Amino acid sequence: MKNTSTLAALADDLAHGRSSARKLVEECLAKIADPAGEGQRAFIHVDKQAALETADAMDRLRKANVAPSAFAGIPVSVKDLFDIKGQVTRAGSRALEDSPPAETDAPVVARLRRAGFIVVGRTNMTEFAYSGIGINPHYGTPKGSWNRSVGHVPGGSSSGAAVSIADRMAYGALGTDTGGSCRIPAAYNGIVGFKPTQRRVPLDGGVPLSTTLDSFGPLANTASCCAISMRF
Repeated sequence: MKNTSTLAALADDLAHGRSSARKLVEECLAKIADPAGEGQRAFIHVDKQAALETADAMDRLRKANVAPSAFAGIPVSVKDLFDIKGQVTRAGSRALEDSPPAETDAPVVARLRRAGFIVVGRTNMTEFAYSGIGINPHYGTPKGSWNRSVGHVPGGSSSGAAVSIADRMAYGALGTDTGGSCRIPAAYNGIVGFKPTQRRVPLDGGVPLSTTLDSFGPLANTASCCAISMRF
């Protein structure tokens, strides 16, 4: 059966008018807001209005045949470890709540935006990325997708990132991996997490855990989706 949640399939739907950026974003926002789902724990902040406005802009660009990439209009989530212009980067902690908002996007966030991906919100994580379990006492702990009625941990530290993909609240997620923080939650939730080499993606604009081991990488439904997100 065709996986309709892959980046390639979504891009094909957008290209042939079977879907729109507005529709994709609205669907993801609805899943985030669903009180029966994990959105309230998977996301620390949801940028609803900006996401919808960007979706409309991407639809107009595609109609004019000037979309920045084939993937323009696809919703993605960003781990709370990355700077997003105008937002406070908390790293899953209350200790950084009083920090000034970021003046610029982290380079890795800016790259996704330039390709037309739409950031729907900031995902929950283990505080300061210091655990592979995924528990957060400040913002709640999203339940992993496996045997959810029992309430298993989601894996960490990119816990909300993985759950956002597993629950179709986003179709790509930006995470970090020091000792497994993309790969562990991906394994716990039946998706794919990738740790690139450290020099592959600029580390500017992210709260560090280990300057020698940190890498910024994607989480997505398939390995090919991760490969696509690494193009930009």
